Amino acid sequence: MAKLKHGLPFLHEPKPGYFVYRRRGRTTPIKAAFGTEEFHRIYWEIRNGKARPTKTSWSTLVASYRNSAKWAKLKPRTRRDYGRVLQYIEDTLGERDVIRFRRPLLIEAMEANRDRVRFANYIAQVMSILCEHAINLGWVDINHAKGAPRLDMPKGKKQPHLPWPDWAVDKWRDEAKPFERLVLEVGIGSVQRPNDWTKFRWNDYDGAALTVTQEKTGKVLWLPCTERLKAALDSAPKNGLTILTEPDGQPIGYDYMQRRMLAERRRLDLEAYDLHALRYRGVMELAWAGCDDDEITSYSGHSSKEMVIKYAGIARQRMRAQQAKDKRR
Repeated sequence: MAKLKHGLPFLHEPKPGYFVYRRRGRTTPIKAAFGTEEFHRIYWEIRNGKARPTKTSWSTLVASYRNSAKWAKLKPRTRRDYGRVLQYIEDTLGERDVIRFRRPLLIEAMEANRDRVRFANYIAQVMSILCEHAINLGWVDINHAKGAPRLDMPKGKKQPHLPWPDWAVDKWRDEAKPFERLVLEVGIGSVQRPNDWTKFRWNDYDGAALTVTQEKTGKVLWLPCTERLKAALDSAPKNGLTILTEPDGQPIGYDYMQRRMLAERRRLDLEAYDLHALRYRGVMELAWAGCDDDEITSYSGHSSKEMVIKYAGIARQRMRAQQAKDKRR
């Protein structure tokens, strides 16, 4: 049985920070920082050796899946998430034969990425999809990835979104920079996911409401603006096609917005309240206004009511507690 180091067979650490691949008397150093994508790429290249290309390789399977109708039907965000895993599979498994695949290889890859649990579990999900595609191609008869156990998120990393409290919203409106103030109003006022905020165009705004096609669900929603959102949009500079832009008027991406907002949250000592929590602040405001769950989901576009019930429930508890306090007088 090969010795395991950090969950990887044949990996040894003769001295701290120095890793080698040692098998059958042959030692090969891995000159990359442990845990990085470069490290895993080198490790799997060494482990795979110079295997002859096969018509049923993982690389061939990935290419076939990318050209399939199922891939074409995926939402852009899902394709991005899957794409990272597909690239990892190509880098680590490459020319290995799909026909020889068994579940222990999947477990090994997941353990190698235990430090990033969400990505590790995505490996299991995507490999199962690829195996189903291989069955459709007639390569294999069994999906050995189906039903593989997922890794549990460490308790320390389970950080729920903290809805923005009144004082934090007030501070942001008083002290944040113009772009960041506009992001907050779009987030709270539209009650949409952060990635959808970046897609709003000026022609989606008719002076009273916004329209959006949700990237995640494909739902088309009409969103009447709050007074604050309308005022923010009416006074915002129209630098480009999209409402939220870079200084030169170019449309922004999620990463750009996230970096700008994180820097401002740190500057204002509001780092505990993130982008997604602005959406839940919007849910809470709808609940405070007396909206029921159906009315809230018609606005937010949630596919299930689980998160709506959670954050609307927080708002309703506070509202009812305040009513109870008033009655005690």
